[in-house]
Amino acid sequence: MKTILRIIKVIIGIATLAASIAFIGERIEEIKYKGAKFFRKPTGIYERFIKRPLDCFLSCGAAIVLSPVLIYLIIAGAINMKGNPFFTQDRPGRIDPNTGKERIFKLIKFRSMTNEKDADGNLLPDDKRLKEYGRKLRASSCDELGELFNIIKGDMAVVGPRPQLVKDMVFMNDEQRKRHTVRQGLTGLAQCNGRNGLSWDNKLQYDIDYIENGITFIGDVKIIYRTVEKVFKKEGITMDNMATAADYGDYLLSEGRVDRTEYDQKQQEAKEYVVG
Repeated sequence: MKTILRIIKVIIGIATLAASIAFIGERIEEIKYKGAKFFRKPTGIYERFIKRPLDCFLSCGAAIVLSPVLIYLIIAGAINMKGNPFFTQDRPGRIDPNTGKERIFKLIKFRSMTNEKDADGNLLPDDKRLKEYGRKLRASSCDELGELFNIIKGDMAVVGPRPQLVKDMVFMNDEQRKRHTVRQGLTGLAQCNGRNGLSWDNKLQYDIDYIENGITFIGDVKIIYRTVEKVFKKEGITMDNMATAADYGDYLLSEGRVDRTEYDQKQQEAKEYVVG
C-alpha cells in the first residue's frame, strides 16, 4: 500500500511540475499573441489560466499511468508493422504570431497501416495496408495515445478542433481557418458528434462552434465524456466504410465546388507551405 501511495505521489509531483511549466509558458505565449492582429482573446478564467496547465497535468499523468500500455503498443507495433511502430505526419496547429501562418508540427500516432508497396515502389491502397491489428488499434482509438506527447509538448490540447492535414487546410476558407486560433485537440465537438461519420462541412462547422460558443471547463468535460461513449460504442470510426476519410480537397472536387485547376494549385500550395 505504501509503495502504491509513493508511486501516486511521484506521478502527481511530475504532473504538477509539468503543469507549472506549462502555465508559465502560456503566459509568455499570450504576451506574444497580444501584439498580433489575429490574436484571439481567451474567454474566461478557465481558458486563460487553467486549460493549458490542466491539459499538461492530465496528459503527463496519463502517460505515466499508461506507460505499460504504451510499451506494449511499441513492441506490438514494431512486430506487426515490421519496423517503426510510430507514425508522424505534418499537421497545421495554432497560428504563429510571428508569421501569421499556422504552425506545422509533427503529429505522433501509433502506426496502424503497413508500408507495403507494389512492384513499382508505390504504397499500396489504404485498405490493403490496413490489417487486422491496425483495425483493432483504430477501433480502440489506442493509435491516438501518441498524441499525449504532443499535448505535453504544447502542440495540442486535450479538447479542441482535430488537427487536419496541411492539404486539407489550404482548401479551407478564412472562416474555417479560424479553427487554428486555438490549439488543436485530441478530441473535439465534431468527434463527439459523429467523428469521421460527419461530412466535411459539418465537421468544420462544429470546430468553429466550439470556439465561438465559448471554451469552458464544463463544455470540455462534456465533450470528453461523449467522446469516451463514442469510443466504447465504436461509432464514427470511418466514413462510408472507407479505410481512411476522403481529403477535404477530394471532397470539394467530387462535389464540383473546385475545378481541377484550382485543386492542383492548392495541392502545390500545401507542399510549399510545409517546405516554407
